[in-house]
Amino acid sequence: MEDLAVKNVAAKAVAPVAAGHNWPRNDGMELDLGWVVDQRVNLSAAERRVSTLPGRRTVKKDAQAAWLLKAVTCIDLTTLNGDDTTERVKRLCAKARQPVRQDILDALGMGSRGITTGAVCVYHRFVSTAVDALEGSGIPVAAVSTGFPAGLIPHDVKLREIEASVADGAKEIDIVITREHVLTGNWQALYDEMRDFRAACGDAHVKAILATGDLKTLRNVARASLVCMMAGADFIKTSTGKEGVNATLLVTLVMLRMIRAYQERTGIKVGYKPAGGISAAKDILNYQFLMKDELGREWLEPDLFRVGASSLLGDIERQLEHHVTGAYSALNRHPIG
Repeated sequence: MEDLAVKNVAAKAVAPVAAGHNWPRNDGMELDLGWVVDQRVNLSAAERRVSTLPGRRTVKKDAQAAWLLKAVTCIDLTTLNGDDTTERVKRLCAKARQPVRQDILDALGMGSRGITTGAVCVYHRFVSTAVDALEGSGIPVAAVSTGFPAGLIPHDVKLREIEASVADGAKEIDIVITREHVLTGNWQALYDEMRDFRAACGDAHVKAILATGDLKTLRNVARASLVCMMAGADFIKTSTGKEGVNATLLVTLVMLRMIRAYQERTGIKVGYKPAGGISAAKDILNYQFLMKDELGREWLEPDLFRVGASSLLGDIERQLEHHVTGAYSALNRHPIG
């Protein structure tokens, strides 16, 4: 009976092959400054909402395994370190192709489903390496750009960097905004910058990194989210992972409600990507619950939800092995790259 219960994960899991994405594009709209400056955040209500989330939502056993498998398909498997090498990127790409050990997938009844991560995210220098390593897999390469992580290089250099990454084969570009525009309330400058980034990306999808830990207030996070979507961002993303504070559930709630407001007004679905500090399987479950509660089932798919992470995948694989065997293995048995 136990073996049957484990294999029933296959029936409950919602983990398609990463290839064949049908991503929506956001063409944007004219800047509506009135809508932007009208944004307010009820801090106490937002804090209460996220503080009660872990107690209100929980999944166990087969259901938890299914949610975690779904999370794997939404990971942008990332390496953004000063000591990155070609060989490290190749190992990361191999892990993206086979993110969970085959014996674990077989035990879960998911061995033939072709589960992969949502993307591989690297610096521009390694885009062509990653594209070659992922050939035939359907896994897109995402490149951080525009002077990541600070975003303080000249604007024309930012545009050339985007164009170079697209030319090398990147299908997604993670840009960083100029935080000064937000901190000084120069929404027109932020809008114009983001429109230029969107145009430089061409057919590549663009994720706008807000660096929320640098924006000081949730009101700024809400307004910056809205302006970037108006300017054509296909995804809005919390952080570079290099700030003092990265993704949090509180910031996520604010950004998700801006996505919902934008969809209600325009009919356009914009994706969301938390990044930085999400390293435990129990943490990603809370983000998934919040996504489903606030935006609905569609935002659990890699078309509209990504998570920037590396060590998270190792912990998910470890939890899945525990589900299958009843024993925890050491993290060093689940290398990422």
